[in-house]
Amino acid sequence: MEFDYVIVGAGSAGCVLANRLSDGGKFQVALLEAGGRDSSPWIHIPVGYFKTMGNPKTDWGYETEPDPGLNGRSLKWPRGRVLGGSSSINGLLYVRGQAADYDQWRQLGNAGWGWDDVLPLFKRAESYGGGDPEIRGRQGPLSVSDSAVSRECVDRYLEAAVNLGYPRNEDYNGASQEGVGHFQLTMRNGRRCSSAVAYLGPAKRRSNLAILTNCPAEQLVFDGARATGIKVRHNGRPVTINVRKEIVLSAGAIGSAQLLMVSGIGAPGELADHGIDVVRDLPGVGKNLQDHLQARPVYKTTLSTINTEINNLFKQGLIAAHYAVTRKGPMTMAASLGTAFLKTRADLAEPDIQFHIQPFSASQKINKPHDFNAFTASVLQMRPESTGHVKLKSADMRDHPAIHPNYLATKTDQDTIVAGIRIARRIARTEPAASCITEEYTPGPSVEDDDYDALLDWARNNSTTIYHPTGTCKMGQDAQAVVDEKLRVRGLHGLRVADCSIMPIIVSGNTNAPAIMIGEKASDLILNDIASQDQARLESVH
Repeated sequence: MEFDYVIVGAGSAGCVLANRLSDGGKFQVALLEAGGRDSSPWIHIPVGYFKTMGNPKTDWGYETEPDPGLNGRSLKWPRGRVLGGSSSINGLLYVRGQAADYDQWRQLGNAGWGWDDVLPLFKRAESYGGGDPEIRGRQGPLSVSDSAVSRECVDRYLEAAVNLGYPRNEDYNGASQEGVGHFQLTMRNGRRCSSAVAYLGPAKRRSNLAILTNCPAEQLVFDGARATGIKVRHNGRPVTINVRKEIVLSAGAIGSAQLLMVSGIGAPGELADHGIDVVRDLPGVGKNLQDHLQARPVYKTTLSTINTEINNLFKQGLIAAHYAVTRKGPMTMAASLGTAFLKTRADLAEPDIQFHIQPFSASQKINKPHDFNAFTASVLQMRPESTGHVKLKSADMRDHPAIHPNYLATKTDQDTIVAGIRIARRIARTEPAASCITEEYTPGPSVEDDDYDALLDWARNNSTTIYHPTGTCKMGQDAQAVVDEKLRVRGLHGLRVADCSIMPIIVSGNTNAPAIMIGEKASDLILNDIASQDQARLESVH
């Protein structure tokens, strides 16, 4: 069990790395996944996220600590535990973020991460038939498509936003993000195109790539400051895997930070609390946690919605049969159909809120569709100021860490979520949405529009995650930075991190597309370093 490269986590970024590093057969590569194979049909049916989220076979099942910003509520935080990681259980929504996001990363001292640097990586990853070919990719492994499903309640709401003066945008992943439109999806021929489908599919039969499922990581092994291996459990049996060149952590914002800490990399005082010897003093590990918090206004409507279209077994059977024959229909529906990237204030340079418009609604307490027709106009703040942290509960990787999101901790975040709810309501009162809405189910008429405190309190009591944890191993040059601009863990050798945990600031939108880009970037950084070393050896010989 010895490899040149070991990648920990077969998620959005890890699958990319496994493909790129094993290409050409030069290196022996191992991809470790704590979960199993992506064999469940519910993974590949687009609407299957209803079955995979919350399922311990495919979901880590994290839960946050009681959060003061949510009036003491805890939230479930689904994360993928299967080949493809969260790209196998997410809502299929494909959003790159704003060019300004990446330019800001560069301004923080991360050379090579500006928009001009990462755009070629986004293009290389994707295959999308629309948009400007100067900006959009045509030949990449990741299939991106426009939704084939449309719903009148969603279309009316988007049209109402346009009638309010917001611009229509046919490609929010193009030159400008701002505006109103429909989501693009990671889907191919009516089936989910996860990172595992896109990147492992073409690579899994390579003789130099070992894909080890049911293989949770337990601890990194060091010789001084160099990572030399990793202790795992493979099918329940303890094994140490040795590495000749590098280990890359792609276990996500929770898993990568936790693995570093149980391996002795973090704040010394926190490690000492659990009897962990310090390998490297890096106080930023587990800090800088950011997530997108969504407020979910719900509107009862005269139009037909998913709520009532799936309310008996006969209707469900017809939908399933339609999908089986045509690969079309409601079973190809992503978590949201409509979106809007808008500004809460005219003086902002870029949009600061995002909408997810869904032709269904559900009770949060029992996670079951309402028994009446309704749609949801979810709104979130894209660049929250509030940061939380992940903290160990024990030195054992099997014990989930304590997750403290620290939502709505700043005045800006509070103002933005209230402004977003008000904009959602304003759109709902505008035609052609207004005439199909019978009532605002929640927040409801008792929460008045001009009552800031009531709206904020409703948000605290009802908002939830939209599943975008980032930032816990942030990239940068300051004292809290965990990795440098080449994703190398600071002060150590043979160890990098490549997943959403390296984001110094959360991106303006959904995080799957940026995670895949990070995997592409990491593979380039590693292969370029190898090429430089080979060139240096040649020059020394001559």
